[in-house]
Amino acid sequence: MIIILNSTSRVRPTAALAVAGLATGCCLLAALCIGEPMAAPGTALAALLDPAHPLHVAVADVRLPRALLGLVAGAGLGVSGLLLQDALRNPVAGPELLGVSSGAAVVVATIVVLGLAVPLALQPWLALAGALAAGAVVLLTIGRTRDPDHVVLVGAAMSAACGGLVVAVVGLGTQGNVVVLFRYLLGSLAARGWPHLTTVVPLVLAGIAVAWLLRRRVEALTLGDEVASGLGVPVTRTRVLAVGVAALLAATVAAACGPVAFVALLAPHVARRALGTTSTRRVLPLVVLTGGLLLALADLAARRLLYPVEVPVGIATTLVGVPALLLLRPRARP
Repeated sequence: MIIILNSTSRVRPTAALAVAGLATGCCLLAALCIGEPMAAPGTALAALLDPAHPLHVAVADVRLPRALLGLVAGAGLGVSGLLLQDALRNPVAGPELLGVSSGAAVVVATIVVLGLAVPLALQPWLALAGALAAGAVVLLTIGRTRDPDHVVLVGAAMSAACGGLVVAVVGLGTQGNVVVLFRYLLGSLAARGWPHLTTVVPLVLAGIAVAWLLRRRVEALTLGDEVASGLGVPVTRTRVLAVGVAALLAATVAAACGPVAFVALLAPHVARRALGTTSTRRVLPLVVLTGGLLLALADLAARRLLYPVEVPVGIATTLVGVPALLLLRPRARP
């Protein structure tokens, strides 16, 4: 709906937020209804509110946390992509270029393939540590150079190195654990519940709050380092903070859901097109809703695309993201 707006369309931010919020609510309700068994909207809401309802466990303990996780994770990815694209002045920058997703994948692959006795509640935190360790290399690079392109190259190199480690670890696995790992590496919300949501929510909310505080400084970076410096913005410090927050958001999502592709890349472009502006501070609120909506809709598609077989959500985001990005990129800002 938002994607098909032409390049001259301008929508008031409040109207865009209202439409996105309504679409998010509808998507959440649909997520509560879809499953085995299917439920009408009224039945799903009744089951959610009544602990004695036969579908209460399915709706409240399985479908609801998964749907909320999709919305929160998508919001985090969207803001991560916006910060990277604006701070590095690169319209195709995404968390994949930071190596954080691959860093989390290395940790998860090691735990699954080697069968390490790590409690389930601890695994997301270990994956987060691996993701942040990979992202730290990129942050150190920012402190030593003022060239955003060099930062992207270092991030791509780190991502490739971690990807090679994942392949090496997978080669040690058996057929059973490789199947589980394969779903994680493609990105998945399956079998995610309240523990995953409670791990992700505080970090994503904190990251979005810091991004909001940085929005004006990051917007100044889009004008160029010299102009931003002339406006009194500490260029290097702002870029380090912005990329650090982006890395935290992407790492948090990757730790819980795997490396979900294209949401971080696509959500900022959709929000910019909808509002007809590239202003970081004006686009940021809509990116939060757009990112969550994109991932939640992709998860619904993943659940129903080949029903009763469920495909990883990363496949759905890729199938939608590639053509959508091709349509949006020619009109994106240089």
